[in-house]
Amino acid sequence: METEADGEVCGGPEPAMCSHPLLQPETEDQTGDPSEPETDDSADWKETREPQSALNSLKHDSVCKKTFSCSQCGNRFSTKPHLKRHIRIHTGEKPFSCSECGRAFSDSGTLKKHMITHTGEKPFNCLVCKKTFLMSRNLRLHMIIHTGEKPFSCSFCQKSFTQSGSLQIHMRTHTGEKPFSCSECDKSFTHSGTLKNHMRTHTGEKPFSCSVCKQSFTQRGHLRSHIKTHTGEKPFSCSLCGRRFGRKENLKKHMKIHTGEKPFSCSECDKAFTNNGTLKNHMMTHTGEKPFSCSVCKKSFTQSGDLNDHMRIHTGEKPFSCSVCNKSFTQSGHLQKHMIIHTGEKPFTCSVCKKSFTRSGDLQKHMRIHTGEKPFSCSECDKAFTESGHLKKHMRSHTGEKPFSCSVCKKSFTRSGDLQKHIRIHTGEKPFSCSECDKAFTESGHLKKHMRSHTGEKPFSCSECDKAFTESGHLKKHMRIHTGEKPFSCSECDKAFTESGHLRKHMMTHTGEKPFSCSVCKKSFTRRGNLRSHMAVHTREKRFSCSVCNKRFAWCSDVKTHKCVGPMETEADGEDCGGPEPASNSHPHPLLQPETVDQTGDSSEPETDDME
Repeated sequence: METEADGEVCGGPEPAMCSHPLLQPETEDQTGDPSEPETDDSADWKETREPQSALNSLKHDSVCKKTFSCSQCGNRFSTKPHLKRHIRIHTGEKPFSCSECGRAFSDSGTLKKHMITHTGEKPFNCLVCKKTFLMSRNLRLHMIIHTGEKPFSCSFCQKSFTQSGSLQIHMRTHTGEKPFSCSECDKSFTHSGTLKNHMRTHTGEKPFSCSVCKQSFTQRGHLRSHIKTHTGEKPFSCSLCGRRFGRKENLKKHMKIHTGEKPFSCSECDKAFTNNGTLKNHMMTHTGEKPFSCSVCKKSFTQSGDLNDHMRIHTGEKPFSCSVCNKSFTQSGHLQKHMIIHTGEKPFTCSVCKKSFTRSGDLQKHMRIHTGEKPFSCSECDKAFTESGHLKKHMRSHTGEKPFSCSVCKKSFTRSGDLQKHIRIHTGEKPFSCSECDKAFTESGHLKKHMRSHTGEKPFSCSECDKAFTESGHLKKHMRIHTGEKPFSCSECDKAFTESGHLRKHMMTHTGEKPFSCSVCKKSFTRRGNLRSHMAVHTREKRFSCSVCNKRFAWCSDVKTHKCVGPMETEADGEDCGGPEPASNSHPHPLLQPETVDQTGDSSEPETDDME
C-alpha cells in the first residue's frame, strides 16, 4: 500500500516520515507545494476515530510521529518539505514570483491562487445559482446565503451571523471597543472602513464620481443613492400608502409615520424622535454646539448638510436643475418644491377649511391659524411667532445683525431675500414678466399688483364706503379720510399729513430746498410736476387737450378755463398740471374726470398739491 504524497494521511494534517514497511518515505524533490498550503497548527491534531484494525493502529502509531523540528520556534513537522516551507516564515524568503506583476510568495500554492487574479479564472461554481468564485473559501461563505446557516452567535443578545468576522465586529457594540483611531482628530471607530471614510473629511478626497453630472462623493453608497436622482429609480415602496423611496433607510423612517413610533427620546426635555440622527441634531439645541464652520465667513452650523448648503452662497453653485424649465437650485428640496409648480399637485389638505398645500410643513404652519398656536417666543421681548424663521428674523431687530451683504456696494441686509432683490438693481434683471403686455418686474409682488390692471381685480375694500382698491397700501391711505388720522408730523411747525411723501414735500418750505432744476434757464422747483409745467415755456409743448374740441394747451389750468360747448373730458396724458388743483371730491370741473386712487403709482412721492 502506498500513501499519497500530499500529506493527507491518518486523519492528521501531515504524514510522519517513518520506517514502517507499508509507508514509503517521501523524498524532498518529490514533494510539491500543495495548491492550498497547509497551516502549521498540526500540533493541535487529536485522535478522534476508533482504530478499525491492527493495521490501522500500526499505521497510526508510525505515521503520526513528527521528527522534524524548527530551530527557531521549536514547532515540529512530519515531513522535511513542510519544515522547509515553515522556515520561510522566519527568513522572509519568497521564492515564487508572479510573471505578470512580480509579486512574490512563500509557496507555489499561494502563487497559483494569485495568478487567477490575472487570468480572471473563477474555478469554484455555486451549484444553486451558478455564481463563480476565485477561492473555495468564498464559495463556502456564499453557500450560507442559500442554506440560511448562521453558525456564529453573539453570547450577549443571541444574534447570529454567517461569518466570524461579522460576529467580532458586532461584539464591539456590547464592549464599546473602538480600535480604529483617527490620527488627525483622535476620533475612534469600530470598523476600519468607517475610519477610512472618516479620513476623507480631513483629506477632502472624493474618489467616487457621478458619470452624469461629475459630482463627487466620499463613499460609494452615497454615489449609488445620488445616481437614483438621475434615473428616478425608487425601488422601495410603502405597503400602506404606496409612497416610493430610493433608499431602504428612507422607507424605514417613513414607516414610523404610520406606526407613530418614536424610540429616541431627549434626556433634557423628553422630546421624542423617529430616528437617532434627528435626536443628535436636536441635542445641539441644548448644548449650543455648532461643529461645522464655514471657511469663508466663519459662520457655524449644527449639521454638515447645512454647511454644504451655505457654501453654495459663496460658490454660486446650483447643482439641481428643473427638467421642465431648466431653472437651477442650490438644494434638492427646493427643486422638489419647484416641481409642484409644473404638476400642480397639492397633496396636503387642511381638515378645518379644506385648503390644500404642496408641502406638509406649509399645512402645519397653516393649522396654527386655526389653533392660534405661536410656539416660538422671543427671549428679549416675549413676542411669539408661528414659525421659527419669523423668530430668527425678529431677533435681528434686537441684535442689529445684517448678515447678508451686497458684493457690489457692500450694503447689508437682515434677510437673504432682500439681498437678492437688491442685487437686481445692479444686474438690471427683471425675472417676472407679464403674460399680457410683456412688462417685466424685479419682484413677483410687483407683477402680482400689475396683473390687476389687466384683470380689474380690486381685492381691498373699504368697510366704510365700499370703495375698492388694487393694493392694501391704497386702502390704508384711504381709511385716513374716514378716521382723520395724520400720522406724519412736521418737526418745525407741527403740521400733520396723511402721507409721508406729503411731509417730505412740505419740509422743503422750511429748508428752501428746490431739487428740480430747469436745464435751460436753471430755475429750480420744489416738485417734479412744477418743473414739467415750466418746461412748456421753453418747448411750447401743448400736452393737454380738450376731448370735445381737441384744442391743445400747454397747461391743464388753461383746459379748465377755456370755454367749450357740451360735456367734455380732458386728456391729461398722465401729467401733473404744475399748479394747485381742486380736490377730486370737491367742486369737480365738468371738463375733468378725476383719476381713481388705484390708478396711481407709488404715492410715497405724489405729484398733486393736495398735501393734507
